[in-house]
Amino acid sequence: MNNAVVQSEKSDIPLPWVEKYRPQTLDDLVSHSEIVSTISKLVDGGNLPHLLFYGPPGTGKTSTILACVKRLYSPTQFKSMVLELNASDDRGINIVRGQILNFASTRTIFSGAFKLIILDEADAMTNDAQNALRRIIEKYTENVRFCLICNFLSKIIPAVQSRCTKFRFAPLSSDQILPRLNLIIQNESLKATEDGKKALLALSKGDMRKVVNTLQSTSMAFDIVNEINVYTCVGHPLRSDIERILLSLMSSTEFEKCYNGKYSWSYIENLRNKLVFVSEITKIKADKALALEDILVEIQLYVMRMEIPINVLNKIIVKISEMEERLSKGCKEIPQITALISTFFKCRNMITITS
Repeated sequence: MNNAVVQSEKSDIPLPWVEKYRPQTLDDLVSHSEIVSTISKLVDGGNLPHLLFYGPPGTGKTSTILACVKRLYSPTQFKSMVLELNASDDRGINIVRGQILNFASTRTIFSGAFKLIILDEADAMTNDAQNALRRIIEKYTENVRFCLICNFLSKIIPAVQSRCTKFRFAPLSSDQILPRLNLIIQNESLKATEDGKKALLALSKGDMRKVVNTLQSTSMAFDIVNEINVYTCVGHPLRSDIERILLSLMSSTEFEKCYNGKYSWSYIENLRNKLVFVSEITKIKADKALALEDILVEIQLYVMRMEIPINVLNKIIVKISEMEERLSKGCKEIPQITALISTFFKCRNMITITS
């Protein structure tokens, strides 16, 4: 059985599955074998440099350095040898000149060992704090090593980057996630279908933490982990819902009559019944409590797989991106639904003219 599972079973305190199944050693990590191999050699050789881990969330950055800590230090040495600061801590210049400087400048009582400072989410540090940090990194190299963890490398100043050995943690592939997913399902005695596993992998986009959290929440809300339950639990549109929306966008014609003014008062009275595709989108949104942003993302993915002229595809992608931008700035959803429908009408006309 996996070491992470064995250790979690020794505690009577229930843990979230992301912590319960967190890798405990470097050998337990399921991905980035080249990075793990390189770091293992550096740790075993006793010449660990300053490290900079960057990449998307849930790709194993924090788990990797915590596994290194367990290999470098015994449990009794942890408090005196390791300083870990995360997003809940202040990362301004005062913390760098105070807590970090004091820890780095104090020599260890263990001969031949160096201290380790872990700065999680280092891209949240101000530029002033990073400039103060670079001097500490080079001044106290004999006494301490730094490990900076971030999502965006561009937010780390070049002076700090040049003092660290950089490792990029790419999103995990489905083949890397699936064995750990099956292990959790087996150990927790869950009922999971193949389409449920595929839904978890599709939603995660390479984020192992998201896979485990979604699996736990779905198993707590439903008796079986299948595609419908997974999408329902996270409030994500089902494929069938997106197909219904696309079908209505590609086939309905009443919207054009309405907006061109070619209708009578009797038409207005029956407007709700005639605008089938508008009611289809709003009905699905209301029934499933979906966000328009999620619908736009899924529509974009479907459109990119359709066999349509490249100029039409480009127009749809650009228009959808503009809608997403307006939604991110706080615009209401109803005008964006109107823009979505109008975009498909125009693009359908372009396809007709081209053909």
